[in-house]
Amino acid sequence: MRKKMTFLAIPAALCLALAGCGGDAKDNTATVSAEQEDVRTVSGQDETKEDAREQADTQPEELIPVTLNEVAHSIFYAPQYVAIEEGYFEEEGIDLTLVNGFGADKVMTAVISGEADIGFMGAEASVYAYLEGTSNPVVNFAQLTQRAGNFLVAREPDDGFQWEDLKGKYVLGGRKGGMPEMVFEYVLKEKGIDPASDLEINQSIDFGSTAAAFSGGQGDYTVEFEPSATALEEEGAGYVVASVGTESGYVPYTSYSAKKSYIEENPEVIQKFTNALQRGMEYVQTHTPKEIAQVIAPQFEETKLETITTIVTRYYEQDTWKSDLIFEQDSFDLLQNILDSAGELRERAPYEELVTTEFARQAAKN
Repeated sequence: MRKKMTFLAIPAALCLALAGCGGDAKDNTATVSAEQEDVRTVSGQDETKEDAREQADTQPEELIPVTLNEVAHSIFYAPQYVAIEEGYFEEEGIDLTLVNGFGADKVMTAVISGEADIGFMGAEASVYAYLEGTSNPVVNFAQLTQRAGNFLVAREPDDGFQWEDLKGKYVLGGRKGGMPEMVFEYVLKEKGIDPASDLEINQSIDFGSTAAAFSGGQGDYTVEFEPSATALEEEGAGYVVASVGTESGYVPYTSYSAKKSYIEENPEVIQKFTNALQRGMEYVQTHTPKEIAQVIAPQFEETKLETITTIVTRYYEQDTWKSDLIFEQDSFDLLQNILDSAGELRERAPYEELVTTEFARQAAKN
C-alpha cells in the first residue's frame, strides 16, 4: 500500500517543481491536495479490505450442529466420550449435542423422525426397520464396539464357573429381540444350552432395572452392563463370573447410523463426525485404562474415578473396541446369524443397503 501511495504522489511533486511549464501555483496546489485526498481514500479502502481479509482468515469456522442420540450412556462406549472430552468433534467443525435415547427402539424413532441426525445403537435396529419396508433406510456408517458389553453376575464368587452351571437356574436377562439378550442366548447355544428349556430367563424387567431386582433378591444370576455389574460387586450383592463378550467372540454390537437421505445430503458432516470418532478409537488403543478413565470421568460425574478405571480395564482387557470404525460384511453376516438364531429374522437384509464403509475407511487413512 505504501508503494501505491508513493507512486500516486510523484506526478504532483513534479508539477510543483516545474510550475513554470504551465498554470499558476495556486491551481497546482489544489491539484496536489485533490490527488493526495484521492490517495488517502484509495489507501483507506485498500487497508479496510486487507483488514477484513485478515479478520476472515483468523475467524474460527462456524461449527455444524449435529444431534447424536445414543442407546445408553455407558462406559462401554469410552472412545466416543474420549472424542467429546478431548475436543475432537469441535476440531472437526462439529457442535455435538448428545441425547440419551434409553433404548434402541427410541433411538431409531428419533432418527427416522429427524429428531436426531445420527443414531448410536445396535445395528439390528436398522435391519428391523429395513424389513418393515422403507425407501429411506437407516444406514450404518461406523462400528464402535466389537464385543458384547454385558457380564454374567452370580450371588457368590465363583472362580470355577462353568456355563453348564446355569442349567435349572433363574436368570434375569434382557429385552426380547435386543442385542444383550440375543447375544446371551447365542452364547448359551454355543455352549450346548437350550435357552428355552434348560433354564428360566426373565425378559420382562426394564433395561437398567435388573440390577436392583437382583439386589432385591430376584434370580440366581443376572446379566448386567457396566456400571451395574461393578456396582453389585462393590455392595457385595453380586460377583462377575463370566464375560458374555469374551464368550461370544467378535460381534458388531453397536454402530452409528443415519438416514440414507441425510448421508447423501451431508457427506461432509458424516466424514467429520467419523474422523472425530476415529481419533477417539486411536486414543483408547494407545493409552492405559487409567488414562482413558481420567479423560472420560466428566461424563460420569456420579461414578468414582476408581470405579470408572475398574470398568474401563474390564472392557480394555476383553478387546472391546476396534482399532478402526469399518463395519465389515462378515460382521454384518454374524449379526444376522445371531438374529436368525434368536428367531427374530424372517429374511436377510442386504449388506450393501444397510452399511457403507466409505467414511470409516477415509477416517482410518487420515
